[in-house]
Amino acid sequence: MPDHTVVVVGGGVAGIRAALAARAQGADVALVSKVHPLRSHSCTSQGGLNAALAPDDSWETHAQDTVAGGDFLGDQDAVETLAREAPDAVLELDRWGAPFNRDERGRLALRRLAGANRARACYADDLTGHVVLQVLHEQLLAARVPAYVEWVVTSLLMDDGACRGVVALELATGTLHAITARAVVLATGGFGRVYEPTGASLGLTGDGLALAYRAGAVLMDMEMVQYHPTALTGTGALLTEALLGEGALLVTGGGERVMAEAAPRLGERAPRDLLSRSIASRLKAGEAVLLDARPIGGARLGRSFGVTRHLVKAVAGLDLAKEPVPVEPVPHRTMGGVRVDLHGATGLPGLFAAGGCAATGVHGANRLGGNSLLEALVFGRRAGEAAARAAAAAPTGQGASSRLADEERALEALTARGGGPDAAAAIRQALTRTMREQVGLFREAAGLAEATRTIVGLQERHRGLGVTASGRRWNSALVSHLELGHLLEVARVVAAAALARQESRGVHARRDFPERDDTGWLRHTLASFTPDGPKLDAQPVVITRWPPGRRAY
Repeated sequence: MPDHTVVVVGGGVAGIRAALAARAQGADVALVSKVHPLRSHSCTSQGGLNAALAPDDSWETHAQDTVAGGDFLGDQDAVETLAREAPDAVLELDRWGAPFNRDERGRLALRRLAGANRARACYADDLTGHVVLQVLHEQLLAARVPAYVEWVVTSLLMDDGACRGVVALELATGTLHAITARAVVLATGGFGRVYEPTGASLGLTGDGLALAYRAGAVLMDMEMVQYHPTALTGTGALLTEALLGEGALLVTGGGERVMAEAAPRLGERAPRDLLSRSIASRLKAGEAVLLDARPIGGARLGRSFGVTRHLVKAVAGLDLAKEPVPVEPVPHRTMGGVRVDLHGATGLPGLFAAGGCAATGVHGANRLGGNSLLEALVFGRRAGEAAARAAAAAPTGQGASSRLADEERALEALTARGGGPDAAAAIRQALTRTMREQVGLFREAAGLAEATRTIVGLQERHRGLGVTASGRRWNSALVSHLELGHLLEVARVVAAAALARQESRGVHARRDFPERDDTGWLRHTLASFTPDGPKLDAQPVVITRWPPGRRAY
Protein backbone atom coordinates (compact mmCIF):
# COMPACT_ATOMS: atom_id res chain seq x y z
CA MET A 1 0.00 0.00 0.00
CA PRO A 2 1.73 3.24 -1.15
CA ASP A 3 2.17 5.80 1.62
CA HIS A 4 3.28 9.43 1.30
CA THR A 5 3.11 12.60 3.35
CA VAL A 6 1.26 14.59 0.66
CA VAL A 7 -0.61 13.28 -2.38
CA VAL A 8 -1.45 15.67 -5.22
CA VAL A 9 -4.23 14.55 -7.57
CA GLY A 10 -3.87 16.11 -11.02
CA GLY A 11 -0.90 16.62 -13.32
CA GLY A 12 -1.56 20.08 -14.78
CA VAL A 13 0.13 23.35 -13.86
CA ALA A 14 -1.63 23.67 -10.49
CA GLY A 15 -0.93 20.07 -9.54
CA ILE A 16 2.75 20.08 -10.47
CA ARG A 17 3.31 23.47 -8.83
CA ALA A 18 1.65 22.18 -5.65
CA ALA A 19 3.81 19.06 -5.69
CA LEU A 20 7.00 21.10 -6.15
CA ALA A 21 6.01 23.41 -3.29
CA ALA A 22 5.28 20.50 -0.95
CA ARG A 23 8.59 18.86 -1.86
CA ALA A 24 10.43 22.14 -1.19
CA GLN A 25 8.91 22.05 2.31
CA GLY A 26 10.47 18.63 2.86
CA ALA A 27 7.35 16.54 2.34
CA ASP A 28 7.36 13.06 0.84
CA VAL A 29 5.01 13.99 -2.00
CA ALA A 30 3.56 11.97 -4.88
CA LEU A 31 1.52 12.95 -7.93
CA VAL A 32 -1.51 10.98 -9.16
CA SER A 33 -2.91 11.73 -12.61
CA LYS A 34 -5.38 9.96 -14.88
CA VAL A 35 -3.47 11.24 -17.95
CA HIS A 36 0.20 11.92 -18.51
CA PRO A 37 0.91 15.41 -17.11
CA LEU A 38 1.95 16.74 -20.52
CA ARG A 39 -1.54 15.94 -21.81
CA SER A 40 -3.26 18.03 -19.17
CA HIS A 41 -5.78 20.77 -19.97
CA SER A 42 -3.20 23.42 -19.02
CA CYS A 43 -1.85 23.10 -22.57
CA THR A 44 -4.94 24.89 -23.90
CA SER A 45 -3.98 28.20 -22.23
CA GLN A 46 -2.23 29.66 -25.23
CA GLY A 47 -2.38 33.42 -24.77
CA GLY A 48 -0.11 34.24 -21.86
CA LEU A 49 0.44 34.92 -18.15
CA ASN A 50 -0.54 38.23 -16.57
CA ALA A 51 1.97 39.99 -14.34
CA ALA A 52 2.65 43.68 -13.71
CA LEU A 53 6.19 43.68 -15.08
CA ALA A 54 6.15 46.85 -17.20
CA PRO A 55 7.45 50.11 -15.65
CA ASP A 56 4.09 51.81 -16.23
CA ASP A 57 2.08 48.93 -14.72
CA SER A 58 1.36 47.94 -11.12
CA TRP A 59 -0.13 45.07 -9.20
CA GLU A 60 -2.95 47.41 -8.15
CA THR A 61 -3.90 48.05 -11.79
CA HIS A 62 -3.77 44.32 -12.52
CA ALA A 63 -6.00 43.69 -9.51
CA GLN A 64 -8.44 46.41 -10.51
CA ASP A 65 -8.77 44.97 -14.02
CA THR A 66 -9.40 41.54 -12.48
CA VAL A 67 -12.07 42.81 -10.09
CA ALA A 68 -13.93 44.72 -12.79
CA GLY A 69 -13.52 41.87 -15.29
CA GLY A 70 -15.12 39.51 -12.76
CA ASP A 71 -18.10 41.88 -12.49
CA PHE A 72 -17.22 42.59 -8.84
CA LEU A 73 -17.96 39.06 -7.61
CA GLY A 74 -14.27 38.40 -7.00
CA ASP A 75 -12.99 38.25 -3.42
CA GLN A 76 -10.59 41.15 -3.41
CA ASP A 77 -8.20 39.70 -0.85
CA ALA A 78 -7.68 36.78 -3.25
CA VAL A 79 -7.36 39.13 -6.21
CA GLU A 80 -4.73 41.19 -4.39
CA THR A 81 -2.80 38.04 -3.55
CA LEU A 82 -2.85 36.95 -7.20
CA ALA A 83 -1.70 40.31 -8.52
CA ARG A 84 0.98 40.86 -5.85
CA GLU A 85 2.56 37.43 -6.35
CA ALA A 86 2.24 37.33 -10.15
CA PRO A 87 5.65 38.85 -11.00
CA ASP A 88 7.55 36.39 -8.81
CA ALA A 89 5.60 33.45 -10.26
CA VAL A 90 6.44 34.48 -13.81
CA LEU A 91 10.09 35.30 -13.11
CA GLU A 92 10.49 31.93 -11.40
CA LEU A 93 9.42 30.24 -14.66
CA ASP A 94 11.86 32.45 -16.52
CA ARG A 95 14.69 31.32 -14.23
CA TRP A 96 13.67 27.70 -14.78
CA GLY A 97 14.14 28.17 -18.51
CA ALA A 98 10.70 28.96 -19.93
CA PRO A 99 11.40 30.31 -23.45
CA PHE A 100 9.17 33.39 -23.23
CA ASN A 101 9.19 35.86 -26.11
CA ARG A 102 11.50 38.85 -25.70
CA ASP A 103 11.40 42.40 -27.01
CA GLU A 104 14.21 44.11 -28.89
CA ARG A 105 15.94 44.98 -25.58
CA GLY A 106 15.84 41.41 -24.31
CA ARG A 107 13.09 41.98 -21.78
CA LEU A 108 10.02 39.77 -21.50
CA ALA A 109 7.64 40.72 -24.29
CA LEU A 110 4.09 41.59 -23.21
CA ARG A 111 0.79 41.33 -25.05
CA ARG A 112 -2.67 42.57 -24.16
CA LEU A 113 -5.36 39.98 -23.48
CA ALA A 114 -9.11 40.14 -22.92
CA GLY A 115 -10.23 42.59 -20.24
CA ALA A 116 -6.81 44.15 -19.61
CA ASN A 117 -6.32 47.89 -19.95
CA ARG A 118 -2.71 47.48 -21.02
CA ALA A 119 -0.23 44.92 -22.32
CA ARG A 120 0.49 42.71 -19.31
CA ALA A 121 0.76 39.07 -20.43
CA CYS A 122 4.14 37.46 -21.04
CA TYR A 123 3.89 34.63 -23.55
CA ALA A 124 5.60 31.99 -25.66
CA ASP A 125 4.06 32.51 -29.11
CA ASP A 126 0.71 30.64 -29.05
CA LEU A 127 2.07 27.79 -26.91
CA THR A 128 2.27 29.39 -23.49
CA GLY A 129 0.42 26.69 -21.56
CA HIS A 130 2.37 23.94 -23.29
CA VAL A 131 5.67 25.65 -22.52
CA VAL A 132 4.81 26.28 -18.86
CA LEU A 133 3.70 22.68 -18.41
CA GLN A 134 6.90 21.34 -20.01
CA VAL A 135 9.11 23.47 -17.77
CA LEU A 136 7.23 22.47 -14.62
CA HIS A 137 7.36 18.81 -15.60
CA GLU A 138 11.14 19.08 -15.99
CA GLN A 139 11.29 20.48 -12.45
CA LEU A 140 9.10 17.62 -11.21
CA LEU A 141 11.51 15.09 -12.70
CA ALA A 142 14.50 16.94 -11.28
CA ALA A 143 12.90 16.91 -7.82
CA ARG A 144 12.35 13.13 -8.18
CA VAL A 145 8.68 13.36 -7.28
CA PRO A 146 7.08 9.94 -7.98
CA ALA A 147 4.08 10.04 -10.29
CA TYR A 148 1.31 7.48 -10.54
CA VAL A 149 0.36 8.15 -14.16
CA GLU A 150 -2.87 6.83 -15.65
CA TRP A 151 -4.29 6.09 -12.22
CA VAL A 152 -7.92 7.19 -11.76
CA VAL A 153 -8.92 8.31 -8.26
CA THR A 154 -12.27 6.76 -7.36
CA SER A 155 -12.72 8.10 -3.82
CA LEU A 156 -11.08 9.98 -0.98
CA LEU A 157 -9.91 8.14 2.10
CA MET A 158 -11.78 9.89 4.91
CA ASP A 159 -10.98 9.14 8.55
CA ASP A 160 -13.22 10.76 11.15
CA GLY A 161 -13.89 13.73 8.83
CA ALA A 162 -10.26 14.17 7.76
CA CYS A 163 -8.78 13.27 4.37
CA ARG A 164 -5.95 10.77 4.69
CA GLY A 165 -5.33 9.65 1.12
CA VAL A 166 -7.13 8.39 -1.97
CA VAL A 167 -8.29 5.16 -3.58
CA ALA A 168 -7.13 4.92 -7.18
CA LEU A 169 -7.54 2.50 -10.07
CA GLU A 170 -4.32 1.65 -11.92
CA LEU A 171 -5.54 1.43 -15.52
CA ALA A 172 -2.72 -0.73 -16.87
CA THR A 173 -3.34 -3.56 -14.41
CA GLY A 174 -6.91 -2.94 -13.27
CA THR A 175 -5.69 -3.01 -9.67
CA LEU A 176 -7.31 -0.81 -7.06
CA HIS A 177 -4.88 0.83 -4.63
CA ALA A 178 -5.21 2.78 -1.41
CA ILE A 179 -2.60 5.58 -1.37
CA THR A 180 -2.38 6.88 2.16
CA ALA A 181 -1.22 10.37 3.08
CA ARG A 182 -1.58 12.99 5.75
CA ALA A 183 -2.81 15.62 3.29
CA VAL A 184 -4.29 15.58 -0.20
CA VAL A 185 -4.30 18.39 -2.80
CA LEU A 186 -6.95 18.15 -5.50
CA ALA A 187 -5.85 19.77 -8.77
CA THR A 188 -8.07 17.90 -11.21
CA GLY A 189 -9.27 20.82 -13.33
CA GLY A 190 -12.78 22.02 -14.07
CA PHE A 191 -15.93 20.43 -15.44
CA GLY A 192 -16.27 21.80 -18.98
CA ARG A 193 -17.29 18.38 -20.32
CA VAL A 194 -20.80 18.80 -18.96
CA TYR A 195 -21.21 20.65 -22.27
CA GLU A 196 -20.73 19.63 -25.89
CA PRO A 197 -19.21 21.09 -27.96
CA THR A 198 -16.63 22.51 -25.58
CA GLY A 199 -13.08 23.75 -25.52
CA ALA A 200 -12.40 21.67 -22.41
CA SER A 201 -10.07 18.68 -22.61
CA LEU A 202 -11.56 15.19 -22.50
CA GLY A 203 -10.49 14.65 -18.91
CA LEU A 204 -12.29 17.67 -17.44
CA THR A 205 -15.22 15.72 -16.03
CA GLY A 206 -15.45 17.34 -12.61
CA ASP A 207 -13.78 14.42 -10.81
CA GLY A 208 -12.17 16.35 -7.98
CA LEU A 209 -15.22 18.51 -7.41
CA ALA A 210 -17.58 15.54 -7.19
CA LEU A 211 -15.28 13.58 -4.87
CA ALA A 212 -14.80 16.53 -2.51
CA TYR A 213 -18.51 17.43 -2.62
CA ARG A 214 -19.57 13.91 -1.66
CA ALA A 215 -16.98 13.93 1.15
CA GLY A 216 -18.48 17.09 2.66
CA ALA A 217 -16.63 19.99 1.02
CA VAL A 218 -18.61 23.03 -0.17
CA LEU A 219 -18.84 24.03 -3.83
CA MET A 220 -18.92 27.73 -4.68
CA ASP A 221 -20.15 29.80 -7.66
CA MET A 222 -20.91 26.74 -9.76
CA GLU A 223 -23.25 28.70 -12.04
CA MET A 224 -20.30 30.67 -13.42
CA VAL A 225 -19.31 28.88 -16.64
CA GLN A 226 -17.17 30.83 -19.09
CA TYR A 227 -17.46 30.60 -22.86
CA HIS A 228 -14.42 31.08 -25.06
CA PRO A 229 -15.56 33.55 -27.71
CA THR A 230 -13.58 32.32 -30.69
CA ALA A 231 -13.87 28.63 -31.48
CA LEU A 232 -13.90 27.49 -35.09
CA THR A 233 -17.57 27.12 -35.92
CA GLY A 234 -18.88 23.60 -35.48
CA THR A 235 -15.61 22.15 -34.15
CA GLY A 236 -14.91 23.31 -30.58
CA ALA A 237 -11.31 24.04 -31.70
CA LEU A 238 -10.18 27.21 -29.91
CA LEU A 239 -8.45 30.15 -31.57
CA THR A 240 -6.41 31.94 -28.93
CA GLU A 241 -7.74 35.30 -27.77
CA ALA A 242 -4.20 36.61 -28.24
CA LEU A 243 -5.21 37.09 -31.89
CA LEU A 244 -7.74 39.69 -30.76
CA GLY A 245 -5.17 41.23 -28.43
CA GLU A 246 -2.74 41.71 -31.30
CA GLY A 247 -5.17 43.28 -33.74
CA ALA A 248 -7.57 40.69 -35.19
CA LEU A 249 -11.14 41.89 -35.67
CA LEU A 250 -14.56 40.33 -35.19
CA VAL A 251 -16.78 41.19 -38.13
CA THR A 252 -20.08 40.11 -39.63
CA GLY A 253 -20.38 38.68 -43.12
CA GLY A 254 -21.08 42.24 -44.26
CA GLY A 255 -17.91 43.59 -42.67
CA GLU A 256 -19.53 45.29 -39.66
CA ARG A 257 -17.50 45.37 -36.42
CA VAL A 258 -19.25 43.14 -33.89
CA MET A 259 -17.88 44.90 -30.79
CA ALA A 260 -18.26 48.49 -31.93
CA GLU A 261 -21.34 49.14 -29.79
CA ALA A 262 -20.84 46.72 -26.87
CA ALA A 263 -17.25 47.81 -26.16
CA PRO A 264 -16.47 51.08 -27.98
CA ARG A 265 -13.20 51.65 -26.07
CA LEU A 266 -11.61 48.17 -25.88
CA GLY A 267 -13.40 46.58 -28.84
CA GLU A 268 -12.13 43.05 -29.39
CA ARG A 269 -10.04 43.35 -26.22
CA ALA A 270 -13.13 43.44 -24.00
CA PRO A 271 -13.68 40.66 -21.43
CA ARG A 272 -14.73 37.25 -22.65
CA ASP A 273 -18.30 37.43 -21.35
CA LEU A 274 -19.04 40.53 -23.42
CA LEU A 275 -17.34 39.07 -26.48
CA SER A 276 -19.23 35.79 -26.23
CA ARG A 277 -22.66 37.34 -25.76
CA SER A 278 -22.10 39.81 -28.58
CA ILE A 279 -21.09 37.03 -30.97
CA ALA A 280 -23.91 34.74 -29.86
CA SER A 281 -26.50 37.49 -30.35
CA ARG A 282 -25.32 38.04 -33.91
CA LEU A 283 -25.40 34.33 -34.64
CA LYS A 284 -28.91 34.02 -33.23
CA ALA A 285 -30.01 36.84 -35.53
CA GLY A 286 -28.82 34.77 -38.47
CA GLU A 287 -25.58 36.63 -39.16
CA ALA A 288 -22.20 35.02 -39.63
CA VAL A 289 -19.37 36.14 -37.34
CA LEU A 290 -15.84 35.99 -38.66
CA LEU A 291 -12.44 36.44 -37.05
CA ASP A 292 -10.30 38.51 -39.40
CA ALA A 293 -6.62 38.15 -38.50
CA ARG A 294 -5.30 39.87 -41.61
CA PRO A 295 -4.63 43.17 -39.76
CA ILE A 296 -1.93 41.35 -37.76
CA GLY A 297 0.00 40.65 -40.94
CA GLY A 298 1.23 37.42 -42.46
CA ALA A 299 4.76 37.77 -41.09
CA ARG A 300 3.60 38.24 -37.51
CA LEU A 301 1.07 35.42 -37.82
CA GLY A 302 3.73 33.08 -39.13
CA ARG A 303 6.18 34.05 -36.42
CA SER A 304 3.94 34.05 -33.31
CA PHE A 305 0.81 32.09 -34.27
CA GLY A 306 2.18 29.15 -36.20
CA VAL A 307 0.23 26.51 -34.25
CA THR A 308 -3.05 28.43 -34.57
CA ARG A 309 -2.52 28.98 -38.27
CA HIS A 310 -1.83 25.27 -38.78
CA LEU A 311 -4.94 24.37 -36.75
CA VAL A 312 -7.19 26.54 -38.90
CA LYS A 313 -5.72 25.09 -42.08
CA ALA A 314 -6.01 21.49 -40.88
CA VAL A 315 -9.53 21.76 -39.46
CA ALA A 316 -11.23 24.35 -41.67
CA GLY A 317 -9.04 24.39 -44.77
CA LEU A 318 -8.60 28.16 -44.48
CA ASP A 319 -5.50 30.37 -44.33
CA LEU A 320 -5.70 32.66 -41.32
CA ALA A 321 -3.33 35.11 -42.99
CA LYS A 322 -5.44 35.47 -46.13
CA GLU A 323 -9.12 35.10 -45.21
CA PRO A 324 -11.50 35.53 -42.27
CA VAL A 325 -12.64 32.37 -40.48
CA PRO A 326 -16.09 31.68 -38.94
CA VAL A 327 -16.16 31.54 -35.13
CA GLU A 328 -18.62 30.90 -32.32
CA PRO A 329 -18.50 30.83 -28.50
CA VAL A 330 -18.14 27.47 -26.73
CA PRO A 331 -17.97 26.58 -23.01
CA HIS A 332 -14.36 26.41 -21.89
CA ARG A 333 -13.42 27.36 -18.32
CA THR A 334 -15.31 27.38 -15.06
CA MET A 335 -15.03 29.85 -12.19
CA GLY A 336 -16.85 27.60 -9.72
CA GLY A 337 -15.25 24.81 -7.75
CA VAL A 338 -14.41 23.57 -4.28
CA ARG A 339 -14.46 26.54 -1.92
CA VAL A 340 -10.98 27.18 -0.54
CA ASP A 341 -9.20 29.86 1.43
CA LEU A 342 -6.06 31.70 0.31
CA HIS A 343 -3.98 28.62 1.15
CA GLY A 344 -6.16 26.08 -0.65
CA ALA A 345 -7.79 24.67 2.50
CA THR A 346 -11.27 23.27 1.84
CA GLY A 347 -12.53 23.22 5.42
CA LEU A 348 -12.11 19.43 5.61
CA PRO A 349 -8.94 18.61 7.59
CA GLY A 350 -6.21 17.32 5.30
CA LEU A 351 -7.97 18.28 2.05
CA PHE A 352 -6.74 21.12 -0.17
CA ALA A 353 -7.58 22.19 -3.72
CA ALA A 354 -6.03 24.41 -6.38
CA GLY A 355 -6.43 25.33 -10.03
CA GLY A 356 -9.52 24.70 -12.10
CA CYS A 357 -11.27 22.51 -9.51
CA ALA A 358 -10.96 25.15 -6.77
CA ALA A 359 -12.90 28.35 -6.16
CA THR A 360 -10.51 30.83 -4.59
CA GLY A 361 -12.95 33.63 -5.41
CA VAL A 362 -10.29 35.32 -7.52
CA HIS A 363 -12.16 35.24 -10.84
CA GLY A 364 -15.58 36.31 -9.64
CA ALA A 365 -18.15 36.01 -12.41
CA ASN A 366 -15.71 36.11 -15.33
CA ARG A 367 -12.10 35.01 -15.76
CA LEU A 368 -9.71 37.45 -17.42
CA GLY A 369 -7.46 36.24 -20.20
CA GLY A 370 -3.98 35.59 -18.80
CA ASN A 371 -5.17 34.87 -15.25
CA SER A 372 -5.81 31.11 -15.65
CA LEU A 373 -2.23 29.83 -15.70
CA LEU A 374 -1.31 32.53 -13.20
CA GLU A 375 -3.92 31.34 -10.69
CA ALA A 376 -2.68 27.76 -11.07
CA LEU A 377 0.89 28.86 -10.32
CA VAL A 378 0.18 31.22 -7.42
CA PHE A 379 -2.46 29.19 -5.62
CA GLY A 380 -0.95 25.84 -6.57
CA ARG A 381 2.23 26.85 -4.74
CA ARG A 382 0.24 28.12 -1.76
CA ALA A 383 -1.83 24.91 -1.55
CA GLY A 384 1.26 22.72 -1.75
CA GLU A 385 3.03 24.61 1.01
CA ALA A 386 -0.06 24.58 3.24
CA ALA A 387 -0.62 20.86 2.65
CA ALA A 388 2.97 20.12 3.65
CA ARG A 389 2.57 22.14 6.85
CA ALA A 390 -0.71 20.44 7.69
CA ALA A 391 0.70 17.00 6.96
CA ALA A 392 3.63 17.55 9.30
CA ALA A 393 1.21 17.97 12.21
CA ALA A 394 -1.35 15.33 11.16
CA PRO A 395 -1.67 11.79 12.54
CA THR A 396 -1.57 8.70 10.37
CA GLY A 397 -4.99 7.78 9.00
CA GLN A 398 -6.82 4.57 9.84
CA GLY A 399 -9.20 2.31 7.98
CA ALA A 400 -7.60 2.39 4.52
CA SER A 401 -7.90 -1.38 4.11
CA SER A 402 -11.64 -1.43 4.85
CA ARG A 403 -12.30 1.48 2.50
CA LEU A 404 -10.30 -0.23 -0.23
CA ALA A 405 -12.39 -3.37 0.22
CA ASP A 406 -15.63 -1.35 0.00
CA GLU A 407 -14.46 0.30 -3.22
CA GLU A 408 -13.40 -3.05 -4.66
CA ARG A 409 -16.87 -4.49 -4.06
CA ALA A 410 -18.50 -1.46 -5.68
CA LEU A 411 -16.41 -1.77 -8.86
CA GLU A 412 -16.98 -5.53 -9.01
CA ALA A 413 -20.72 -4.95 -8.80
CA LEU A 414 -20.56 -2.54 -11.73
CA THR A 415 -18.63 -4.88 -14.01
CA ALA A 416 -20.67 -7.93 -12.91
CA ARG A 417 -23.95 -6.18 -13.74
CA GLY A 418 -23.04 -5.94 -17.42
CA GLY A 419 -24.86 -3.87 -20.03
CA GLY A 420 -28.58 -3.33 -20.21
CA PRO A 421 -31.19 -1.61 -22.35
CA ASP A 422 -29.89 1.83 -21.36
CA ALA A 423 -26.51 3.16 -22.47
CA ALA A 424 -24.01 5.52 -20.87
CA ALA A 425 -23.51 7.31 -24.20
CA ALA A 426 -27.23 8.12 -24.45
CA ILE A 427 -27.26 9.51 -20.91
CA ARG A 428 -24.20 11.64 -21.56
CA GLN A 429 -25.63 13.00 -24.82
CA ALA A 430 -28.87 13.89 -23.03
CA LEU A 431 -26.88 15.64 -20.31
CA THR A 432 -24.75 17.75 -22.62
CA ARG A 433 -27.74 18.64 -24.79
CA THR A 434 -29.69 19.75 -21.71
CA MET A 435 -26.79 21.86 -20.43
CA ARG A 436 -26.19 23.42 -23.84
CA GLU A 437 -29.83 24.31 -24.45
CA GLN A 438 -31.02 25.24 -20.95
CA VAL A 439 -27.95 26.09 -18.85
CA GLY A 440 -25.94 27.80 -21.56
CA LEU A 441 -24.89 31.30 -22.47
CA PHE A 442 -28.42 32.70 -21.87
CA ARG A 443 -30.65 31.30 -19.13
CA GLU A 444 -34.13 31.65 -17.66
CA ALA A 445 -36.10 30.08 -14.83
CA ALA A 446 -38.27 27.68 -16.82
CA GLY A 447 -35.34 26.15 -18.66
CA LEU A 448 -33.22 25.86 -15.52
CA ALA A 449 -36.00 24.14 -13.63
CA GLU A 450 -36.56 21.75 -16.52
CA ALA A 451 -32.80 21.08 -16.67
CA THR A 452 -32.79 20.16 -12.98
CA ARG A 453 -35.63 17.68 -13.46
CA THR A 454 -33.88 16.16 -16.47
CA ILE A 455 -30.57 15.78 -14.63
CA VAL A 456 -32.27 14.10 -11.67
CA GLY A 457 -33.83 11.62 -14.07
CA LEU A 458 -30.50 10.99 -15.75
CA GLN A 459 -28.90 10.32 -12.37
CA GLU A 460 -31.56 7.66 -11.72
CA ARG A 461 -30.82 6.05 -15.08
CA HIS A 462 -27.09 6.16 -14.36
CA ARG A 463 -27.53 4.39 -11.03
CA GLY A 464 -29.15 1.49 -12.87
CA LEU A 465 -26.36 1.12 -15.41
CA GLY A 466 -23.74 -1.58 -15.46
CA VAL A 467 -20.45 -1.59 -17.36
CA THR A 468 -20.41 -3.44 -20.67
CA ALA A 469 -16.74 -4.50 -20.45
CA SER A 470 -16.09 -7.00 -17.65
CA GLY A 471 -12.29 -6.92 -17.56
CA ARG A 472 -10.40 -4.50 -15.35
CA ARG A 473 -7.28 -3.75 -17.40
CA TRP A 474 -7.66 -0.58 -19.49
CA ASN A 475 -11.41 -0.71 -18.95
CA SER A 476 -12.38 2.59 -20.58
CA ALA A 477 -16.08 1.76 -20.14
CA LEU A 478 -15.59 1.62 -16.37
CA VAL A 479 -13.71 4.94 -16.35
CA SER A 480 -16.40 6.55 -18.51
CA HIS A 481 -19.08 5.29 -16.12
CA LEU A 482 -17.31 6.89 -13.15
CA GLU A 483 -16.74 10.14 -15.05
CA LEU A 484 -20.39 10.29 -16.08
CA GLY A 485 -21.40 10.03 -12.43
CA HIS A 486 -19.16 13.00 -11.65
CA LEU A 487 -20.56 15.03 -14.55
CA LEU A 488 -24.14 14.42 -13.46
CA GLU A 489 -23.37 15.33 -9.85
CA VAL A 490 -21.69 18.56 -10.87
CA ALA A 491 -24.28 19.49 -13.51
CA ARG A 492 -27.05 19.26 -10.93
CA VAL A 493 -25.28 21.82 -8.78
CA VAL A 494 -24.64 24.12 -11.76
CA ALA A 495 -28.33 24.13 -12.70
CA ALA A 496 -29.47 24.66 -9.11
CA ALA A 497 -27.06 27.54 -8.51
CA ALA A 498 -27.98 29.17 -11.83
CA LEU A 499 -31.68 28.97 -10.94
CA ALA A 500 -31.03 30.47 -7.51
CA ARG A 501 -29.03 33.49 -8.74
CA GLN A 502 -31.77 35.88 -9.85
CA GLU A 503 -29.66 38.45 -11.64
CA SER A 504 -27.24 38.76 -14.56
CA ARG A 505 -23.56 39.09 -13.64
CA GLY A 506 -20.49 38.28 -15.73
CA VAL A 507 -20.95 35.00 -17.56
CA HIS A 508 -24.30 34.35 -15.84
CA ALA A 509 -26.92 35.96 -18.09
CA ARG A 510 -30.57 35.55 -17.07
CA ARG A 511 -33.12 36.72 -19.64
CA ASP A 512 -35.72 37.02 -16.88
CA PHE A 513 -33.34 39.02 -14.62
CA PRO A 514 -31.27 41.02 -17.12
CA GLU A 515 -29.69 43.47 -14.65
CA ARG A 516 -26.96 43.04 -12.06
CA ASP A 517 -28.33 43.24 -8.52
CA ASP A 518 -25.67 44.32 -6.03
CA THR A 519 -28.22 44.69 -3.25
CA GLY A 520 -29.45 41.11 -3.36
CA TRP A 521 -26.68 39.18 -5.11
CA LEU A 522 -23.27 40.61 -4.29
CA ARG A 523 -22.55 37.21 -2.76
CA HIS A 524 -21.22 33.79 -3.62
CA THR A 525 -23.53 30.82 -4.04
CA LEU A 526 -22.59 27.78 -1.94
CA ALA A 527 -23.71 24.17 -2.37
CA SER A 528 -23.42 21.30 0.11
CA PHE A 529 -24.20 17.67 -0.67
CA THR A 530 -27.34 16.00 0.63
CA PRO A 531 -28.90 12.74 -0.64
CA ASP A 532 -31.85 14.78 -1.96
CA GLY A 533 -29.72 17.20 -3.95
CA PRO A 534 -27.60 20.28 -3.27
CA LYS A 535 -28.37 22.43 -0.24
CA LEU A 536 -27.77 26.05 -1.26
CA ASP A 537 -26.42 28.86 0.87
CA ALA A 538 -24.48 32.07 0.31
CA GLN A 539 -21.59 34.11 1.66
CA PRO A 540 -20.69 37.78 1.08
CA VAL A 541 -18.02 38.90 -1.34
CA VAL A 542 -14.81 40.23 0.26
CA ILE A 543 -14.33 43.89 -0.72
CA THR A 544 -11.10 45.61 0.26
CA ARG A 545 -10.77 48.73 -1.90
CA TRP A 546 -12.89 48.57 -5.08
CA PRO A 547 -16.66 49.00 -4.52
CA PRO A 548 -18.95 47.70 -7.28
CA GLY A 549 -19.22 50.01 -10.23
CA ARG A 550 -20.23 50.09 -13.86
CA ARG A 551 -18.16 48.01 -16.25
CA ALA A 552 -17.26 50.31 -19.14
CA TYR A 553 -15.18 48.97 -22.01
